[in-house]
Amino acid sequence: MPASFGEMWAELLPVGRHAGSGGYRRYAWTGADAECRDWFREQAAARGLAYEVDRNGNQWAWLGDPAAGDAVVTGSHLDSVPDGGAFDGPLGVVSAFAALDGLRARGARPTRPVAVVNFGDEEGARFGVACVGSRLATGRLTPEQAAGLRDADGVSLPQAMERAGYDPAAIGPDDERLARVGVFVELHVEQGRHLGDTASPVGVASAIWPHGRWRFDFRGEANHAGTTRMEHRRDPMPAYAATVLAAREHAASAGALATFGKLSVAPNGVNAVPSLVRAWLDARAADEPTLGRVVGAIERSAREHAAREGGEVELVRESFTPVVDFAPALRDELVRLLAARQPYEVPVLPTGAGHDAGILAAKVPAAMLFVRNPTGVSHSPAEHAREDDCVAGVEALTDVLAGLACR
Repeated sequence: MPASFGEMWAELLPVGRHAGSGGYRRYAWTGADAECRDWFREQAAARGLAYEVDRNGNQWAWLGDPAAGDAVVTGSHLDSVPDGGAFDGPLGVVSAFAALDGLRARGARPTRPVAVVNFGDEEGARFGVACVGSRLATGRLTPEQAAGLRDADGVSLPQAMERAGYDPAAIGPDDERLARVGVFVELHVEQGRHLGDTASPVGVASAIWPHGRWRFDFRGEANHAGTTRMEHRRDPMPAYAATVLAAREHAASAGALATFGKLSVAPNGVNAVPSLVRAWLDARAADEPTLGRVVGAIERSAREHAAREGGEVELVRESFTPVVDFAPALRDELVRLLAARQPYEVPVLPTGAGHDAGILAAKVPAAMLFVRNPTGVSHSPAEHAREDDCVAGVEALTDVLAGLACR
């Protein structure tokens, strides 16, 4: 008998959880990722669903004939950011299986194929590029670009896939599979607290802000910390520090978001002046012109501060996702389906967080449901959604699948 939502949630909770931080370290193509993938396959088998892995390592579980086309697909991802929370990603996958169970409990009979998907490496925690599985499938990330991605230990993405038992030679655009998809609906915990300030446990996404990741390489000259006078140093660290503060000011003045959240220092010695400070900027804004102005201002600040310290800086854009406006007709249909059965108002709200749904939206009609997050905290062990809100999310997704697939 298939596991209930609570049972599935309990099975996933310990996988990849770090004892010290309480957060999750489910990185792509690692042991924790393999455990999550095994769990997905077991859930598919328990429901008699047809299971397959596509050329890019994304997992699919099908109710109905996958080749029939016009499928209603739902799901999310199971990987995490470093020390992330339990809900970001897994809530969408667990809810998808639970919603299929809900359809069966209602006696609903789909007239279109329905699939649950687990997209690989959505967070980009290991190789630095988000939504790798969906980007490869849609052609937004080429096989050549993917081959150049390396983790902190120098392991390439193809090497990691091969070690995990998958064929990296097969990766690339998957137009044939995407042609099977009629619509994609992703349920996700809200990353923010718009719903937390309302009486609504579930909302519908309107758009995703444009966002990207930029690598800043501040270069200077390594030297002895105890003998090199301050005025003789070519230290890249002050330039980096000043750029962090400048980024905050530029973003705040434009109503945008800018975060330096990852840092690598060489030679990384307590008693050594660095020769290199490599830092990654995550920047987001409501529209692309604003985002471009903010990143441009941050770059100018970085170059000015680097020159002041006798060094230089190189900027590399590692990924970029333009603004995503979810398909209006599908979005409105979700609101209509929920309003017809649920007692709460259904807010329609934008988000600054990227998702696989945002990548797929360029190829197929896509939409998102958000489940209330009372604190708004995400990408943290403190991330949380109440049990009754999770149940409301499953009910909402069941309503959506029934409305879209059981006509």
